[in-house]
Amino acid sequence: MHLPSFDNRFLRSLPGDPEPRNFIRQVRAALWSAVAPAPVAAPRLLAHSQEMAAELGFSEADVSSPEFARVFAGNALLPGMQPFASNYGGHQFGHWAGQLGDGRAISLGEAVLADGQRRELQLKGAGPTPYSRSADGRAVLRSSIREFLCSEAMHHLGIPTTRALSLVGTGEGVVRDMFYDGHPEVEPGAIVCRVAPSFLRFGHFELPSQRGDTSLLQALADFCIARDFPHLRGRGEPLYADWFAEVCERTARLVAGWMRVGFVHGVLNTDNMSILGLAIDYGPYGWIDAYDPDWTPNTTDATGRRYRFGWQPRVANWNLGQLARALAPLFTDAAPLQAGLDRFGAAFAAADRDDTARKLGLAECGDADVALLRDLHRLLHAHEVDMTLWFRALADIDPRAPSLAPLEHAFYDAGKRTAGEAGLNDWLARYAARVREDALSVDGRRARMHAANPKFVLRNWLAQEAIDRAHAGDMAGIGELLAVMRRPYEEQPGNERFAGKRPDWAKDRAGCSMLSCSS
Repeated sequence: MHLPSFDNRFLRSLPGDPEPRNFIRQVRAALWSAVAPAPVAAPRLLAHSQEMAAELGFSEADVSSPEFARVFAGNALLPGMQPFASNYGGHQFGHWAGQLGDGRAISLGEAVLADGQRRELQLKGAGPTPYSRSADGRAVLRSSIREFLCSEAMHHLGIPTTRALSLVGTGEGVVRDMFYDGHPEVEPGAIVCRVAPSFLRFGHFELPSQRGDTSLLQALADFCIARDFPHLRGRGEPLYADWFAEVCERTARLVAGWMRVGFVHGVLNTDNMSILGLAIDYGPYGWIDAYDPDWTPNTTDATGRRYRFGWQPRVANWNLGQLARALAPLFTDAAPLQAGLDRFGAAFAAADRDDTARKLGLAECGDADVALLRDLHRLLHAHEVDMTLWFRALADIDPRAPSLAPLEHAFYDAGKRTAGEAGLNDWLARYAARVREDALSVDGRRARMHAANPKFVLRNWLAQEAIDRAHAGDMAGIGELLAVMRRPYEEQPGNERFAGKRPDWAKDRAGCSMLSCSS
């Protein structure tokens, strides 16, 4: 089997936990703890990303070997791997939660690619760590399928994200109370190998800052800039300011991408925010079906709806504010941090305007176009219209004779469609007039819209179908869905069912409309 080259710079450069034993504890003055994955009974490869495997240098023969499943189940290590769990804190649902850390994720090491880039390999569900609190460190098949599929689906949508190399069944049962309502069940276990240039989170910087350990905070900031932002130059406060501003800008572009495709993360705690501006930690996520800015898929968030779809830019900005507070000891003046936060607002507005132009098929977005899209969103919400289907079909509108006909399949409720007909037709007339005066050709408009408005997204009901099949012993649904999500902007004749709107059975089904952090 191919043996990647490892250079575990994080471990080599930053202080680790001197305690070698694996038990639950507060870990201070250290950013990581050495911990080995807990072996599983019967590792079996269930799915893998061909692209990710190739990037890491694994052939298909390597992937199909028993050794590959053993390594990425945590039963064996390749030369150079040094497993560890990292130490971080975070704000959860707006409140400081103290030390959190990798409670069920164990990093194997930093693989160095042929071009010198780094990819950290991390097993999610690999067993307990010093940061597991009261949990067992394992993951169930259903949540692992969701994480594996969404990691790859987001990548192919063109949104910065952590990736997934493999999904391995453990051959062991895991007890979970899915909705924390006193009804635990034994479910099949699984492990996902996640891949990213870095898994550093906002919370990594918050914890030493909250503890008053400025030297550790500065060491981590210096390390992160040198390893993950090597293009930045300078030293001291100007360098930290440039770095924070770039983190803000990357975060803005990430969230704008989510809003463009209708993705709801579901649990945007600061410990779930990547310092690289990547989508990370796919738990109770979802894609908007009928457009609703107030929708959240997370049952834990059902009352306050802090992480609702429409609030994601606001929450990301708030989270960056917590990161700014954490980094404040590195600055003599708050002005550079405020400048970074201002950059988030400007970068999000610019990305959102660009996405508006792309979604509507316009050469550029003016103030009136922002208002035009805002009016459309209100109509889609009021009349229960599928966001993905509407925007994809909008490219088929004839600007010379606009009609609702190409959009009929996007409505969920016939009565609401009738009630909204006049308003929607009026909007289409305004849109058609705008398109007729735009510089783009008919073909240019259509191509621009198809490149921004996916035909296929990983709706919860699609993932649940794959999960149901897997629980029945049929893993083929995972690969089928992954293949479709690799080409989300293409028409894909024969795969139309994967582009359909939410079926009635999924409206109130657990795993489709309702999810928990264990989902």
